[in-house]
Amino acid sequence: MTTNTSTAPPGPPAQTGVGVIVPYDMALDRELWRWTPDDVTLFFTRTPYSPMPVTVEMAEHVGDAEAIRVCTRDLITVSPSVYAYGCTSGSFVRGVRGERRLAEAMREAGAPAAVTTSGALLEALGRLAAGRVAIATPYDPHVTDRLRMFLREAGVDVVADSYLGLTTDIWKVPYERTAELVAQADDERAEAIVISCTNLPTYDVIAPLEARLGKPVVSANQATMWAALRAVGRRAVGPGQRLLDR
Repeated sequence: MTTNTSTAPPGPPAQTGVGVIVPYDMALDRELWRWTPDDVTLFFTRTPYSPMPVTVEMAEHVGDAEAIRVCTRDLITVSPSVYAYGCTSGSFVRGVRGERRLAEAMREAGAPAAVTTSGALLEALGRLAAGRVAIATPYDPHVTDRLRMFLREAGVDVVADSYLGLTTDIWKVPYERTAELVAQADDERAEAIVISCTNLPTYDVIAPLEARLGKPVVSANQATMWAALRAVGRRAVGPGQRLLDR
């Protein structure tokens, strides 16, 4: 009789791949991983670098359909089961039709399934039955206006807003300032609050804000990961976050 004396550990668990396309200035890759269960791997790529402030022009640049198509092909070799375009402004700047075109561009380039951040926000609000929202953004007023227009075009009523007026270093905004921004945006008519921008850290403030304000708080990165994982039958990880229970 022979005895197997191998001490080799078992192989790694099977993984579901999510391709994530983000703007060149994205600094929060680690935050997206925090919503990711252990049996899912994120594969990141970025749009081409261009030294621009965060403006409407920059949003149009990073939300170019051809650039997103190229980024999608860049990840084809590792066979993601779903692709997520992780940029709010880049996916809302050209309205609802523009958002749909970006998802279509990913599918045309080989994505078996595709979501965008702005599309994910709409899906999340629908799931929460929130037709009236307040919005909190780090943007200048012009970019914030484009978000308001996008939501209204999609049938979501924006009843209040607040913004920081930033055009750079959004990822450096501390949680305390984000919490203040959301509280400023809140309105008794709002059924939920939307926090825009995938470069604004939000993971640890969502649940406390929901408890404090008594309504759902939906952030860009949260909605992106919720929608992408939902598309492949997985659930995002985020204790106490209302959206993730839907």
